Amino acid sequence: MITIKDIERAQEQIGHQIIKTPCTYSTTLSEHTNCKVFLKLENLQLTGAYKVRGALNRLANLTNEEKAKGVIASSAGNHAQGVALAAKKLGINATIVMPETTPLSKIQGTKKFGAKVVLHGNFYDDAYLKAQEIQKKKGYTFIHPFNDKDIISGQGTIGLEIHEALPDLDVLIAPIGGGGLISGVSVALKDRNPNVRIIGVEAQQMTAMKSSLEANKIVEVPKAKTIADGIAVTTVKENTFEIVSKYVDEVVTVTEPEMAQSIMMLLEVEKILVEGAGAAAFAALSHGKISNIEGKKVGVIISGGNIDVNFLSRVIERGLSEDGRLITLKIMVPDTPGIISDLSKIVSDHGANIVDIHHNRTFSNTNLGQTAVHFTLETKGHEHIDDIVSSIQKIGLSVTRD
Repeated sequence: MITIKDIERAQEQIGHQIIKTPCTYSTTLSEHTNCKVFLKLENLQLTGAYKVRGALNRLANLTNEEKAKGVIASSAGNHAQGVALAAKKLGINATIVMPETTPLSKIQGTKKFGAKVVLHGNFYDDAYLKAQEIQKKKGYTFIHPFNDKDIISGQGTIGLEIHEALPDLDVLIAPIGGGGLISGVSVALKDRNPNVRIIGVEAQQMTAMKSSLEANKIVEVPKAKTIADGIAVTTVKENTFEIVSKYVDEVVTVTEPEMAQSIMMLLEVEKILVEGAGAAAFAALSHGKISNIEGKKVGVIISGGNIDVNFLSRVIERGLSEDGRLITLKIMVPDTPGIISDLSKIVSDHGANIVDIHHNRTFSNTNLGQTAVHFTLETKGHEHIDDIVSSIQKIGLSVTRD
């Protein structure tokens, strides 16, 4: 198990090579959550995520022989870019195996640092096994994304920075995938401030750490798709499991819609761009997953901001839908002249904006003389939608929400 001395040594070794990211207070988010919210903005770190801290520390501690042979890593994105940048800084050849489903922005971000990228499989675990196979053939040093003393110590420097900025912090919330981040941060913070509560957050789709803690042993969970690709692992490892078991007070989960809505809220309110995993910790706070926080100082680690632009547009649409600000209504109407005009007037009278109208009488599964019209509207919330639906129903039409 790592110690505070390991983290302090890591800080001495990498402190001059990384960005000391801000830990900012948010008035709006504090009012929203009824506590004092401070955001540790690791999305502003080199490569757009915290992972470069551990990678720099790990590669700096390689022997000269290991550096000469080169390194290999497996990653869904942020660890890949961290290792690639660290390798470039130290003049080491790097090969990165990434799932084929990795967002293009993360693949390009890894390549631009000079690393060789190999795409394999649909999940992180597929890429991990492929990297192990290549490592055995080529003799590279494998750089594990979380189950490594140097990696964990490097991530722990975040905890030292948080304590320096907020020595009287009450609660710290961090995302969990394999557990490298929360392990390092919890060791650092608990040493400096034993009374701080550490809360970990996993995607509800993949709860490798929470399931292991509940079973009191490391277990494997099924593979599943999640927008939080950066924390999507099927199993944790012995180093992180041991540290989390000792230092982390609670692990909670968040849903896909909760993370999507949090991405949108952080962008809209705080002007902060985050990826799915980067929004997980805030999603837990924003959606009431954490008890006993009223009036307390709460730190939230925003772990990364490497989100694909095309994917971001879909996340925003999902978030707007969850918020009641974008809705598609399917309305069964008589196939008579003027009906679209009548519906448009109802929408207009309620102050909603029509984004799209789809009307296809030929291929709709309706009775002759009747057709389905799909109205996509910009609205002001769920009550606003209810009012529009009620007005349409009052003129005798059937309405469903797509």
